[in-house]
Amino acid sequence: EADRKTDERRKPDMMLAFTGVKPGMKVLEVGAGAGYSAELLARSVGPQGKVYAHNSPDAIARFIKTRFDERAAKPVMGNVVKLIREFDDPVPGDVRNLDLVTMLYEYHDTPAMGIDRTRMNRRIFDALKPGGYFVVVDNAAKAGADAGVGKTLHRIDEALVRREVEAAGFRFAAAADFLRNPEDTREGTSSPARATTRVDAFVMKFVKP
Repeated sequence: EADRKTDERRKPDMMLAFTGVKPGMKVLEVGAGAGYSAELLARSVGPQGKVYAHNSPDAIARFIKTRFDERAAKPVMGNVVKLIREFDDPVPGDVRNLDLVTMLYEYHDTPAMGIDRTRMNRRIFDALKPGGYFVVVDNAAKAGADAGVGKTLHRIDEALVRREVEAAGFRFAAAADFLRNPEDTREGTSSPARATTRVDAFVMKFVKP
């Protein structure tokens, strides 16, 4: 039931279609949290595919606790590999030629955590196969906002993300507006428990040439 409530906010049918995930793919989710999206990806790639679900040691200790492991006990999660690594080095060196990497509502947290985002994006770039996609979704901050708003409002400027990802070698491929809400002033917190309106979120896809 909790997942169904999250579905209403995150529109996973549109999200999965936008990512282009297909049966048999190898996918990495950076910042998998308690595994909501990892399970959707696992169902999408099927038993012949594989999902690498990344979380940082700090995130597990402070927020996630045992919630991911509880979800991972489902039979449908049998094709999911749990990765515990820092954000700026999210994928082991022997994991290569990925079809897709997703980072959903996590990028805004990386500045406050002191993550080397240049290194993180380059590691993601290196792990993808040529033609592979990197999909970033996050809560939109006001245009030109400093990355520091991630700590207080849990948002990030879309243009800042695009600049940083493109600097790693990615090419911008597409954007989608199904999570947009022009009524959101982007001045308040994006926390679902405290937000007074549906949060305006951006959805971007980048490709490794």
